[in-house]
Amino acid sequence: MMKKMILKSWLTSLAASCLLLTATGQKNAPVFSKVVYEGNDQVYNDYPLKEGEFYNPILQGCYPDPAVTRKGDDYYMVVSSFAMFPGVPIFHSKDLVNWTQVGHVLDRVSQLDLHDTGISEGVYAPGITYNEYNDTFYMITTAFAGGLGNIIVKTKDPWKGWGEPIKLDFQGIDPCIFFDDDGKAYVVHNDAPEKAKERYNGHRVIKIWEYDVDKDQVIAGTDHIIIDGGVDIAKKPIWIEAPHLYKKGEKYYLMSAEGGTGGWHSEVVFISDSPKGPYVPAPSNPILTQRHFPKDRPNMVDWAGHADIIKGPNDQYYGVFLAVRPNKSGRVNTGRETFILPVDWSGIFPVFENGLVPLEPKLKMPEGVVNETHSGKYFQNGNFTIIEDFTSDKLHPRWIGLRGPREAFIEITRKGLKINPFDAHIRELKPTSTLFHRQQHDVFTFTTSMIYQPDSKNDLAGITCLQNEGSNYVFGVTKIDGEYVLLLERNWWPGRQGEKFSKIVAMAKIDVKKPIRLQVAAEGDDYQFNYSTDGKTFKNLGGIVSGDILSTNVAGGFTGTLIGLYATSNNASLPEN
Repeated sequence: MMKKMILKSWLTSLAASCLLLTATGQKNAPVFSKVVYEGNDQVYNDYPLKEGEFYNPILQGCYPDPAVTRKGDDYYMVVSSFAMFPGVPIFHSKDLVNWTQVGHVLDRVSQLDLHDTGISEGVYAPGITYNEYNDTFYMITTAFAGGLGNIIVKTKDPWKGWGEPIKLDFQGIDPCIFFDDDGKAYVVHNDAPEKAKERYNGHRVIKIWEYDVDKDQVIAGTDHIIIDGGVDIAKKPIWIEAPHLYKKGEKYYLMSAEGGTGGWHSEVVFISDSPKGPYVPAPSNPILTQRHFPKDRPNMVDWAGHADIIKGPNDQYYGVFLAVRPNKSGRVNTGRETFILPVDWSGIFPVFENGLVPLEPKLKMPEGVVNETHSGKYFQNGNFTIIEDFTSDKLHPRWIGLRGPREAFIEITRKGLKINPFDAHIRELKPTSTLFHRQQHDVFTFTTSMIYQPDSKNDLAGITCLQNEGSNYVFGVTKIDGEYVLLLERNWWPGRQGEKFSKIVAMAKIDVKKPIRLQVAAEGDDYQFNYSTDGKTFKNLGGIVSGDILSTNVAGGFTGTLIGLYATSNNASLPEN
């Protein structure tokens, strides 16, 4: 099995190399020699860490829908990736504080083909579970791309890659697999009720199936509904989803999100004597939510829910979950992030400690754990600076593509990172030649140096800030009427329906004989796009522009802002004649 996985991975790499060879030597390919990302949020200046503390969220930026599992002293966590490629980031920790990105679970096109997928489609709500009976890790998810639907992949070692997807024979979303201590397995997931039984908009159910571990498939005819609507269907709860099944003692617990992914989001729990139910809701539901507090509270964290629980160091339970940190204008540009809280499970039901009061930016670390998130060895949080000079032959997994592999368009050269442009622009539902980094702070700068001489108006390269294919800014160099120009374009196409609003905010003639430094600087809802031709002094282009279209709660969808190094040979960012 592992030999087949390695062979397929090698073939995929070979195919990507062939694409590179085809593009190598291409004219009009920009070279980016350095990127500096610097975050400087006031909350972290106001709340410096003391000994024995760490920051929450643990994964800043668009890393939503976390799920976690454990093998011995090793913890593995996965999050949603939608149409980003590779798919399903996976992280490792020994202590639930210091996390390292292992890579991605779905890192080959043979596993995940996102070619014409909207950015908020693709891969949703992965679950990860270790099965001690066959020493195997399982990642199960819903993939709205390539006709996949619900799939499962397996590995003996998450550091060494995952197998090809196995398509599962059921509908619905948000599946999770559970292995009982008798060796039996079950899959739970969100689904729609039968049409004749749908009571209201948002009415959903949780189903359970028996799972055949040998055949890796749900067992036909074993499915039935274990939760109808939510905790109290008389109150018309919406979007019961993201279920996780646990066993503690002789009891089974089903934990799910309820209330939708926005301001009414919450986590609820049920109990049963059998994995197949019936399940009774806890009297103290919800066990996690931020929905009851004033919207003008300082350092607001909101939308908390979609959680998973794991026994951590010193046998203390912890729960990971998604939440958002809106800026002062109420925008959600950093997207849905991964948070963590201790869980008190000393009673019958688990309760997130301080999960029903306004969440704080810091937590006390588990006893005996040292915070090394600023050592450079682990995923950073708080305020930090990332410098990428593109001298390594392997990019950090924080860098991602959209709808296709990075390796199809990037090339490491002596001068830096070359992006060989695709014949696709940022507004198309196609793989784009764009290398993305997530926005991780409310206040940040992202600066890069670029060498580039376009041949015509069809060529453009620079920076894009993108929430989705219909909501983005393009800040790049092109050639119009024989002159090199730098332009800033705002694209706003709500839901990719109705009238498009694409506007060239500003343009300036520019000297391309020397490297150009491009910068996006944001402070909350205010974004500025700056440039320098002397390597020292920055000039602004277009003034202060609104980050509204880069916000999840304005542009819609499920992602946060992505900042990209962008090139195209099919430039659509042009002034009207």
